[in-house]
Amino acid sequence: MKTVTINQLHEHDGKEVQLKGWVYNTRNIGKIWFLIFRDGTGLLQGVVVKGEATDDTFEMEPDLNQEDSVVLTGIVRKEPRSVGGYELGIKEIDVVNHVTEEFPISPKEHGTDFLMSNRHLWLRSKRQNAIMRVRHQIVKAIRDFFDNNGFILIDSPIFTGNAVEGTTTLFEVDYFERSAYLTQSGQLYQEAGAAAFGKTYCFGPAFRAEKSKTRRHLTEFWMVEPEMAYVDLDENMTWAENLVGSIFQHVLENCQSELKTLERDISKLEAVVPPFPRITYDEAVKILKDKGSNFEYGSDFGSPDETLLSEQFDKPIMIHRWPAGIKAFYMKRDEHNDKVALGVDMIAAEGYGEIIGGGQREDDIDILKKRILHQDLPMEPFKWYLDLRKYGSVPHSGFGLGLERTVAWICGTKHIRETIPFPRTMTRLEP
Repeated sequence: MKTVTINQLHEHDGKEVQLKGWVYNTRNIGKIWFLIFRDGTGLLQGVVVKGEATDDTFEMEPDLNQEDSVVLTGIVRKEPRSVGGYELGIKEIDVVNHVTEEFPISPKEHGTDFLMSNRHLWLRSKRQNAIMRVRHQIVKAIRDFFDNNGFILIDSPIFTGNAVEGTTTLFEVDYFERSAYLTQSGQLYQEAGAAAFGKTYCFGPAFRAEKSKTRRHLTEFWMVEPEMAYVDLDENMTWAENLVGSIFQHVLENCQSELKTLERDISKLEAVVPPFPRITYDEAVKILKDKGSNFEYGSDFGSPDETLLSEQFDKPIMIHRWPAGIKAFYMKRDEHNDKVALGVDMIAAEGYGEIIGGGQREDDIDILKKRILHQDLPMEPFKWYLDLRKYGSVPHSGFGLGLERTVAWICGTKHIRETIPFPRTMTRLEP
């Protein structure tokens, strides 16, 4: 007998199969009872009818508990009214493991802290399962986009000896009688990769020690960071919008059932098609002022500012050419105005904030040295980085896309903690 999974049932209509998984819940209506079953690939309704199932199986319903591990044997039947479009006429249930205590997470309302403390179990719920499946497809879409466009994966280290974006948000660790830091970004190493391979990317965890408690921040998150030689800011923005457009197209093609579970407004996602509006920082400030904001020119945009800006468009917006004073030391300046940095932030639609930050990098070694000194950063840890300008320097650009913020936007979640399997925040290190 063939062992199959729920997402394969359409290939076995009318056939007897075996499925392995867990009890989600049961419902009894006399001579028939129903078993909702999960196996990690989806949910299935099993129908247990007296006379069709073995006597032992038919009498089993009162003894089954949520999350009992079971093996089902039965006939696959097409049933449009059932979840997934198929049901199983159950002949036999074999209990592999019987749960003796009540499962902590029930259909009743639970507080957020309780659910986060039981995150290892909460992941089994329908909504959390759907979010993780969407995350998986987003990761696949990202890798496919870069792999199919000539990029080489170059892994950046997690331990670093220097800061990328200032020292105040670094996690310092003891590293064999010297200090090391958990990486804020893999960008600097991708610049080395781009000089060796032309177009590279890294995809992995990053760490920020910001003491932030907003719904958009985690202390550990995942970023994909491409870097490209001989690419200026404008071409960099084209790569960024094409990546996002590709992600949305892939999710719409592969996650319809998950998006339905999440009750996501599909029309909002279908609107995310490149090209995206491109506005300068000055134009963005004017929009805020026209909307009555008291935003102070020269500041970075906060969450309320980003939300107000995003409300003016049905697509993400790309804000470029920023005041140099609020951008990192490695950001190249506009050749026509040294007070403007060639950076870009992509602000998601629907108030989900910044999902991409990037720009063109400074390729002049002398200017870069002056910037490092001006920022009071130690020169020694950056010697290898300066070598990239000493030997074969070229114009180059890149960006970083935050995975969790992208998942939150696509899934329509209110808080970023639902977008990563085991979130890390200021107050949470377990489970």
